[in-house]
Amino acid sequence: QVHVVESGGGLVQAGGSLRLSCAASGRTVAFTDLAMGWFRQPPGKGREFVANIGWNGGSTDYADSVQGRFTISRDNAENTLYLQMSSLKPEDTAAYYCNAATLSPPSNYWGQGTQVTVSS
Repeated sequence: QVHVVESGGGLVQAGGSLRLSCAASGRTVAFTDLAMGWFRQPPGKGREFVANIGWNGGSTDYADSVQGRFTISRDNAENTLYLQMSSLKPEDTAAYYCNAATLSPPSNYWGQGTQVTVSS
């Protein structure tokens, strides 16, 4: 079992920045064994991929819609995942969810989400 908690959401004007944090911990799973990622769910739409990062931070992947504006990173010493969001647009408004995934056994763990609202 992995416990995931997001924080850092809020209301920001278009063009502004926010940094989301995600703390993940498990009694039998090390943070470095977790593949981590961010997803979001805009109002009235399904959940969509935002970004993910490998265990050591060496590999990252982004959705086309956030490429060049968002940066995903992780601090393995602090068991924390981050999403630095810049040049925010109203269409970035969504509930943002942190995902932690294990390979053996294959499992996905989700946080409760944090709301990001970008005003025009």
